Order: sequence, then C-alpha cells, then structure tokens
Amino acid sequence: MTMRDIPPVVVGRLPLYLRTLCYAQQEGLTTISSHELGRRLSISAAQIRKDLSMFGEFGKQGTGYPVAALIRQLRRILHVDRVWDMALVGVGALGRALLAYQGFAKRGFRIALAFDNDPHKIGQRVGPFVVQDVARLERALQEADIRLGVIATPASAAQAIAERMVQAGVQGLLSYAPIHLQLPEHIQVEYIDPVIYLQRMTFYLGAVDQGAAAEALAEATPCGQD
Repeated sequence: MTMRDIPPVVVGRLPLYLRTLCYAQQEGLTTISSHELGRRLSISAAQIRKDLSMFGEFGKQGTGYPVAALIRQLRRILHVDRVWDMALVGVGALGRALLAYQGFAKRGFRIALAFDNDPHKIGQRVGPFVVQDVARLERALQEADIRLGVIATPASAAQAIAERMVQAGVQGLLSYAPIHLQLPEHIQVEYIDPVIYLQRMTFYLGAVDQGAAAEALAEATPCGQD
C-alpha cells in the first residue's frame, strides 16, 4: 500500500493516536490495548486496529501495543522523527503567540523565520526571533530550505503570501487566515479558524434568544470578516 492509498481520514487520526500514546507514556504505561486507546479517544478498538494495520503489525493479540515502540513507529510514519523548520508570516498578536508557543518543538516542528510587512515590526526581536521584511520572503525561504509555512496574516493578504511561499518551495501550509486558499493540488494545506468550529458547535446548541441574537447581528459586520 502506497502513501496515496491511505485514506485522509486515517492520516488525520494518526496524530491523535500519537498524542494519546505520549500522554500514556507520561503516565507510566508501557503497554496499551486498542480498547484503552479507543476509550481515551472515543474511537472503536476495531477502527484503531484497522488503521494501524495499514502500516504493519505493531502489537500482539492479548498483550496490547508496546507504547514506546508504537510512538517510534508513528513518528516515523508521520515523518516527525526529525525536526521540521517552518516560516511564519504575520507577527501580530496571533503571530507573537505562535512564536512563544513551546509545543511545536516538542512534536517535531520549529519556527525558524518570522516575517511581517509593518516597518515598526521589521527588525524587532520577539523572543529569539528577529522579524524580517516580508519583501525578502522568497530569498530567505530558499536559503533556509523551508518546506513548511505558517500564515497568520489578515485574510486580505493570505492568498498572495501563500502563492509567494509556494513559489519559494514551501510544500505545506498551516493557515490561520479566515479564507480558503487557491493553490495547486499537490500543496498540503491545513486551516485553523476557531470561529468555524464554534459555528459547528452552535448548530447543535439549539435555539437562542431571538432578541439577543438580532441585537448581536445588528452590531456585527455581514460575515464577520476582517
């Protein structure tokens, strides 16, 4: 089975398995059953076994999975048994928070470069980073051989920035901009827009007070975009 034969939904569950296994290891567990892993993730044990079987045999029936070994295998499968350097564009409030976030390095990722177009931010030090002028984006990405990018710009700038990053050799983008990017099919793009997830939740929350809702809508922009 080749990489392209693996259903995207299965690929999407692998990082969840890895994260849960890391927590289990921190708790001192040396083995874990598919039932216990499933209980922690609200996924059936059969589904977990089916997913993992696409990549080989990792455990023995009746004894469960060796936690440390499965962590190593999942890191290898996800190619996070190495450190991936990333470039961040957009050093506003969100960008600064991402630069300060320690969780990337613990999971195989490291922001190496930061860019902005604001003259007041260019040259400014944010933690260990010196904010660079986005005008030299392509050159800097190529010099550092960056293949992953993080976009934390306003929606109005995101498409142009994404295209420039792709032209410079970036093959995967994590976008916090509230807009869908139009890029070549081979470019891997993931979106993080908290409002989308909030709107999914409110769909299920039932009716709200119509008066309060109408008042809130009257004060909001039509789509709540930047």
